Order: sequence, then structure tokens, then C-alpha cells
Amino acid sequence: MTNDFEGKVVLITGAGKGKGRTLAEEFAKRGASVAANDISPVNLDELVDQSGGRIKAYVDDVAKKVAAQSIVNQVEDDFGRIDILINHAAVEPRVALLDMDEWDWHRVLDVNLTGVFLMMQSVGRVMRARGCGVVINLISALPLDARADSARNKAAYNTSMTGLVALTRSAANELSSFGIHIHAVGTGIEKFHQAESSVPSEFVDAVMFLCRSTLNGQIVNAEGK
Repeated sequence: MTNDFEGKVVLITGAGKGKGRTLAEEFAKRGASVAANDISPVNLDELVDQSGGRIKAYVDDVAKKVAAQSIVNQVEDDFGRIDILINHAAVEPRVALLDMDEWDWHRVLDVNLTGVFLMMQSVGRVMRARGCGVVINLISALPLDARADSARNKAAYNTSMTGLVALTRSAANELSSFGIHIHAVGTGIEKFHQAESSVPSEFVDAVMFLCRSTLNGQIVNAEGK
């Protein structure tokens, strides 16, 4: 394993489990300092303990503006910079559209879309001041066939993920003049795939490649966990 991210500071939301945790561990192995955010400290405690001092926990709710800004301020105070932002925090309730409570709808959009917006905005200002940075938004399966069982009872979630693709594209276009590169990497997003052939198809490899690349606005349908 090479230390190709030595000296880099990576902020990952929703780092307590899933792909966020996988990336936190991978960046730490590659020499980065990782600021791991999650709304619960439960999974972060183990992650930090096993990191050899490479990972620091930040517990807060990215869907709240004050909390999101607080996370960014704390990371800046602790490390002096933020080179890479990985947006992974998301909620995915399985509730039929006709039975869905308004609170569930708002919470999904607040975390999955508004949280990404708030983090991109706050971290983007830090990156703009330095003239560089990379943001990667992680997207999970969006079935191509809306009739498939895996697509049912996920109206709010699928809406938020589709919106996240649009937000990524808009941000990539708007922030490129500041030296900030924005991408989306996900699984099951074939219909949105729009990436250069040089981008690896495996999930972790794709993220690592984009974090070192000068490419911008890549929408990558990745393979693997």
C-alpha cells in the first residue's frame, strides 16, 4: 500500500458504516488524515481505535446548517485544511408512498440532499480560498426498472438520489473555476453514467483515482462494495 494521500485531509460524512467506513479505512491506509463524521458515535469509536491515529471522529447531523458548519470549522481547526470531501451520509426508509409520513419525506431529503448541499457549500468555501479541492458524492442503487421489487417503497430515497446527480452536475460546472472538482460515484446508476474511459470501474479504485485526477464532473457507475 502506497502513501499516495500522505499530507491530505479527507472529510467523510456517514463514515460509521458502509462505503463511508470502507473509504475512511482506505484513505487512512494510504496516509491521509481522515475526519470521520457520523450522527452516532457507536461505529466511529471502533473505526478511530483501529486507525492508528489517522482517523478523528466528528459526531453531528449534517442535515442541520449550524451542525454542518461546526463540523467544517472543527476540522479546519484540527488540521488546517480540507482537501477532499466525501458525502456519504444518507437515510433510506422503506415506506409505501401512500403511507409515508411527511416527517419521513422531509428527513430523507434533508439528509440525502440538503446535507450534501450544506457540506459542499461550507467545504467549498474553504477549498475556494485554497484554489483546489475534490468533492465526491456517493450514490446508491437506483433501479432502472421502476417496477422492480428493489424500487418499491423507496420514493423519497430514489427522488433524493436522482436529485443528487443533478446537484453534482450543477456544482461541478459552477465550482470548476475555483479549482474544485466535483464527482458522483455510485452503484446501480447506469442510466446516469458519464465518465471518461480512464476512470476505473471498481468502486474504491474509482474514488481514489478521481481524488488524484484533474477530471471534473464525472458520474461513475462503479462495481463492487
